[in-house]
Amino acid sequence: MRKIILHYHLFKNAGTSVDELLKMNFPGRWVTREFDGGPKAANPAKVAEWIQEEKDAIAFSSHTAMLPPPKLKGVQIFPVLFVRHPLDRIVSAYAFEQKQGGDSFGAVLARNTTLKGYIEVRLALGHDRQCRNFHVARLSQYFRGQDGDEVELALRAVQELPFVGLVEDFDDSIERMGEWLKPHFPDFRVTSVAKNVTRDRSVPLEDRLRKLREEVGDDCFTQLFKANEGDIAVYEWLADQRKHVEC
Repeated sequence: MRKIILHYHLFKNAGTSVDELLKMNFPGRWVTREFDGGPKAANPAKVAEWIQEEKDAIAFSSHTAMLPPPKLKGVQIFPVLFVRHPLDRIVSAYAFEQKQGGDSFGAVLARNTTLKGYIEVRLALGHDRQCRNFHVARLSQYFRGQDGDEVELALRAVQELPFVGLVEDFDDSIERMGEWLKPHFPDFRVTSVAKNVTRDRSVPLEDRLRKLREEVGDDCFTQLFKANEGDIAVYEWLADQRKHVEC
């Protein structure tokens, strides 16, 4: 049985650090690919083709691979995904896009407006999920076409997935990831890595959110919070699960 790790690299969710860990463990056998914006239902089949093409690879990473993980005869897939507090993720995305250069919509917008302006513009675009339940939009694809609203499907997905890490609990999360993977990848080693970090994780989340409210104002903050209630529900469910484990 071939065994592979499939990292769903969600934007600004510590994915670069996760990739660095995978590269260290599987030198020369980590690969990455992005997929076009075609029908979401067709995406897992494209991911499956990629896995079959890269016969020597063990670790796969993509920003644009969609759930659910493909099912392949003779291949056991270990999906890896990290979730972050949605409002903190948005601030990190803005800071990254300000600095990254390039001519993508997000990068151009971030370089030419304030954080408040970035949020207001992206919320005004109904199709844009960068500042509106970003995690829910991705997680709900796991049960695409099934009964339930996006938030219900996203919550089902985090319960179904064998591993979902929390950025705010990164070191503990990668320890758990290592414990989960080691029986299948005996040489897997966990080490602390921090790549492409745009937010100081030593500052408590509550303080970072307080600073966000001060910077954008109460009205914008309230609008942003309401637009991300689904993501907050997913984040709080995962955080609560970690508390139960610790107890």
